[in-house]
Amino acid sequence: MGTTIFSQINHARTADEVCAQIETLILEGVLRVGDKLPGERDLSEQLGISRPILREALKDLEARELLVTRHGGGTFVADVIGDVFSKTMLELIADHPKATSDYLEYRREVEAIAAAYAARRATDDDRALLTEIILRMEEAHKKEDFRDEAAIDVEFHQAICEAAHNLILLHTLRSCYRLLTNGTFFSRSLVYRAPGARTLLLKQHRAIYEAIMEADPEAAAAAAAAHMEFVEESKREAEKVGAWQTVSKLRRQMRNAD
Repeated sequence: MGTTIFSQINHARTADEVCAQIETLILEGVLRVGDKLPGERDLSEQLGISRPILREALKDLEARELLVTRHGGGTFVADVIGDVFSKTMLELIADHPKATSDYLEYRREVEAIAAAYAARRATDDDRALLTEIILRMEEAHKKEDFRDEAAIDVEFHQAICEAAHNLILLHTLRSCYRLLTNGTFFSRSLVYRAPGARTLLLKQHRAIYEAIMEADPEAAAAAAAAHMEFVEESKREAEKVGAWQTVSKLRRQMRNAD
């Protein structure tokens, strides 16, 4: 890790203190799933502890499934988020369209709360990160890079829930975004590839961003809710057009056969 996020332990140099610091970094979302910890020598120096104490702490965290060690590859943050639903439930969801509508309805409400909190609580570093992300989003939009734009979309929403500084919101929404990126509920290409949708989505993201920058929780919540309503409506329209195209193609095939 290029940036030092660990602080020296100046009192009671024990494995428990090391565990507590790493636990907090994971809980606050500073250390994310898959992040690699510095090597043993570097980490012990950053924490100001002996390597035996560090080994004891890492062993304890690994036993509690917060960290995972890959032979010859280092130590990483384990998948502490996990899946919201079991494999069986995911299969049921995939077969029932109502689940997608409920997912988007849930996100509409929760995203609005997260945006409002972010407008109230965002720090200078939070705002700087959001600014960096929105600029990259605009650059991807100019290049008409759908994949990059969609990936930055999720990153933008994750940064907002981090700026909300609410641990439950943070990890709940991260689970929701995982389901989105995995395509559990719907393909985002349905929305992004609809005529004019990319430009409208960018405008909506900037509205959320500007409300947070201006510390206006009401405007931020309204912008986030409007954005999710647009996503839901765009998805419905895209699926409707897709169904029409399927029927039209079948009709044409039948006429040609005659």
